[in-house]
Amino acid sequence: MKQSVLRKYAQLIARVGANVRKGQDVNIYADLDQPKFVELLVDECYKAGARKVWVYFDYQPLEKLHVRHQSVTTLAKVEEWQKARLQHYVDTLPCRIYLVSEDPDGLKGINHKKQAKANQKAYPIIKPYRDKMENKYQWCIAAVPGAAWAKKLFPGLRKGQAIEKLWEAILFTSRVTEDPIAAWKAHDKDLIDRCAYLNSLGIAELRYKGDNGTDLTVGMIPEAEFKGGGDRTLSGVFFNPNIPTEECFISPMRGKAEGIVYATKPLSYNGQLIENFSVRFENGKAVEVKAEKNQALLEQIISMDEGASYLGECALVPVDSPISESGMLFYETLFDENAACHLALGEGFADTIKDYENKTLEECRKLGINESMEHVDFMIGYEGLDIDAVTRGGKTVPIFRKGKWAF
Repeated sequence: MKQSVLRKYAQLIARVGANVRKGQDVNIYADLDQPKFVELLVDECYKAGARKVWVYFDYQPLEKLHVRHQSVTTLAKVEEWQKARLQHYVDTLPCRIYLVSEDPDGLKGINHKKQAKANQKAYPIIKPYRDKMENKYQWCIAAVPGAAWAKKLFPGLRKGQAIEKLWEAILFTSRVTEDPIAAWKAHDKDLIDRCAYLNSLGIAELRYKGDNGTDLTVGMIPEAEFKGGGDRTLSGVFFNPNIPTEECFISPMRGKAEGIVYATKPLSYNGQLIENFSVRFENGKAVEVKAEKNQALLEQIISMDEGASYLGECALVPVDSPISESGMLFYETLFDENAACHLALGEGFADTIKDYENKTLEECRKLGINESMEHVDFMIGYEGLDIDAVTRGGKTVPIFRKGKWAF
């Protein structure tokens, strides 16, 4: 891939995705796949005004070794230096950039029950720091090709060719055009306009129906609103959390979901794939899950804590989005969730509450925002999905027909 094109992508992530501010620290999290691109991104963050850029590399085989050889107690322990680092983040609010590239099957065979137990033990210690940073800093998730990921998508190509093809797909769906910054400005406006229309309806519930068996009704929080495209920190800094993004999303009312929904794409969770699954809800809670592959892992997800079995997000994405039209299954949530309507189990978004800037996190949760250590998106959209909105005035308004916007 041409360096000039990759430089545009790095500029997009730094200036439109994270929108790095002058004097701000930046944390970049990446796998050991594209070090030259990480170098470009670090350079662009400094050019955007960053004071200091920190890079943290991950490597899936090491994670498997840690889980295999450490005890649950050791895995779960949050060391004093780690607490000090978390407090430093609370005090300085560094911008965070996540570059995903991991192998979708890279953690196959890991003891996920052991890993889950460790995460459950560590979460209460980490949570207070996380809550103090909620909605106060910019963050962005983007992607670069990993060799194993590329070969999974293009098994018939040599490694170098597969990586090049994946670069092409990432850059196309991320709107890296001749002028990506202008392209994203127009794209953000379209999503914001769609959200404004949805919010004008006064939606009380969304009804999902599909010829695959999906029949689900989800209740909305009266004070919540749809959001899409860019977001703002509490201090007013605009940023784009996901590159790419195609969704208009909202956090539903905890405890208000009835029916069954069928996933239309595999779910990649902690380096393992869950395939051909369904989730049934009663009184808002996932009471039954079925999967042809990795059902035990799906059951583990909804039992991570009390909130993991409730919905935290409803997202609307048409099947004619650029990602969907690419015809590719990416095996990566960042892309696959932007190819189809999706739901998320677990944590809801406090910033979907109107006037959240003047409310505490606890006040937002009391209004119905779900709380959990998890936030797991799974895709439910396809050409046969219809969605209706029932307004608080009792009117039924078509939102999606055959997987596409009905307005």
